[in-house]
Amino acid sequence: MLTVANLSKSFDDLTVLDGFGLSVPRGGFTALVGPSGCGKSTLFDVLTGVVSKDGGTIAWLGETVPHIGKTAAYMQQKDLLLPWLTLIDNALLPAKVAGGNSGSRQKAELLFRRLGLHGFEEFTPQKVSGGMRQRCALVRTLMFEHELVLLDEPLSALDAITRRSLQALLLLLQSEFGKTILMITHDVEEALLLADEVIVLTSFPMNVQEQFVLKWPKPRRADEPEILKMKEHILDELQGEVSRETV
Repeated sequence: MLTVANLSKSFDDLTVLDGFGLSVPRGGFTALVGPSGCGKSTLFDVLTGVVSKDGGTIAWLGETVPHIGKTAAYMQQKDLLLPWLTLIDNALLPAKVAGGNSGSRQKAELLFRRLGLHGFEEFTPQKVSGGMRQRCALVRTLMFEHELVLLDEPLSALDAITRRSLQALLLLLQSEFGKTILMITHDVEEALLLADEVIVLTSFPMNVQEQFVLKWPKPRRADEPEILKMKEHILDELQGEVSRETV
């Protein structure tokens, strides 16, 4: 379980986090949705140690840690592939940094097959589509072999059709690879299709406005009545939060 308690972070006179709390069950998939600029990415920066927290505690599996930068794999909106390396060599970077053994390439090749990249191992990133680059980034994320995975808008730069196909692959992180997932998304529908729990956030100082536990089996359909009803409710809540911010 990932537990965050009383987390605070300010930049000069701007308070982004003030007593923020969050709990992500082990093996669960939790999605965070909130107004643009509310502090979601700052939260991930604090969690991973990119910026220091002002106060509060972070714990993983019951152990208090300064941050989870060395505990979590982190997949971002941009694929961040190195253009001069092949796809397979990009995917192998975590193993190389960790001094990986000869089995690392075999594992990466198996993941390439599993995620639909077989035959493209020796292509460089500029020679494949954005969806294929994100698939490679997903393989690289799995090569970290961390149980905890942070996803920061990993599909937002993709077209709708590619995005839908990759949503199914994100589900594999939990169902097949046993990951604990915390995801930021602006797409309410995406959150409702993928997550076990959706947390709706306020504007800054960011806090939890509502929490929804989704007990419907996956995969889910976007046109299911329960999904549509909850989507409308969450969008109304977010619109209300934006309206309050601008008054």
